[in-house]
Amino acid sequence: MTNPTNGHDEVPIDEATGTADAAAPEAEASLMDAGPALLAAAQAEARDMKDRMLRTLAEMENLRKRTEREVADARTYGVTSFARDMLNVADNMRRAFETLPAEARPAEGPLKAFVEGIDLTERELLKTLEKHGVKKIEPDGQKFDPNLHQAMFEVPNAELPKGTVVQTVQAGFVIGERVLRPALVGVSTGGPKAAPQPTASDEA
Repeated sequence: MTNPTNGHDEVPIDEATGTADAAAPEAEASLMDAGPALLAAAQAEARDMKDRMLRTLAEMENLRKRTEREVADARTYGVTSFARDMLNVADNMRRAFETLPAEARPAEGPLKAFVEGIDLTERELLKTLEKHGVKKIEPDGQKFDPNLHQAMFEVPNAELPKGTVVQTVQAGFVIGERVLRPALVGVSTGGPKAAPQPTASDEA
């Protein structure tokens, strides 16, 4: 008898499975080829995101510092206009105090108390201004500084170097690091200039 299985030793291959098995190596090869490009793109995107993040952080830090400076300036210089007006009050009090010469000031009595009251009030006013950052400029004996002083006249004085403040006409004030009002001063010219020495040609 003839075996019905004779001539059919080979097992049939499923066509769909065979096609998938054949396509898998090609897909893997295509993915391996695209891998470096995908990695490079991902790295570039990561670098871009990191750069954006760093720029944002830098901008936020600059904004924080700028805000702190503005708040500090507002705290320091917010009273500028008020302080400048108060200087007129201080000037008037000083003038009232100086209208009475030292030799005419009484040693006792109501007038003595009145004069002392004006002096005390002026000192208290200056102390209050200083508490708010307004400080008086004391230029006498210092080198003339055009940023702080305004020269009103010159004084011949051979005992002091040229450009030394010898007299304050009106006190100056600063607020923080800014000049609220320059001091009006008299400046030494350094005394008379020395006579020129004769030269050998003059003696001849």
